Amino acid sequence: MLIAFGRPKGHRGSYMQWREAGIAPQVVMEVLSPGNRPGELIRKFRFYEQFGVEEYYIYDPDQRTLDVWIRAGEALQPTADTNGFVSPRLGTRFELDDSGLRVVDPEGRLFRTYLELVGDHERERERADRLAERLRALGQDPEA
Repeated sequence: MLIAFGRPKGHRGSYMQWREAGIAPQVVMEVLSPGNRPGELIRKFRFYEQFGVEEYYIYDPDQRTLDVWIRAGEALQPTADTNGFVSPRLGTRFELDDSGLRVVDPEGRLFRTYLELVGDHERERERADRLAERLRALGQDPEA
């Protein structure tokens, strides 16, 4: 996942800085999976460091660890204590607990997980379906 301020929102298969007005992503987060290779991570880290990324995060969900690097001049420097770390750029706080990584927005609200968002969407769709059914039962067209 990456965040690049000053660029339009939208899906990109990959971020090509030369097609993005030369703007480097400011924040990059890698979530490790069993397929990650150390050499690949080192190559990515060096690339992001060279091209101006301000904050670089690696989260390992199996080990429940978060590593954070913050730009200091020309280099990304490791951060010692990452539990409760607040992103200088985003203002989000990263908390590690027994369930994994929790991300808290600047107003203190937890970011919703993908599964929570899917559940919310399904509940909203079911609610809309029930309402449409009630309107049909009353002889009203829910599409009007």
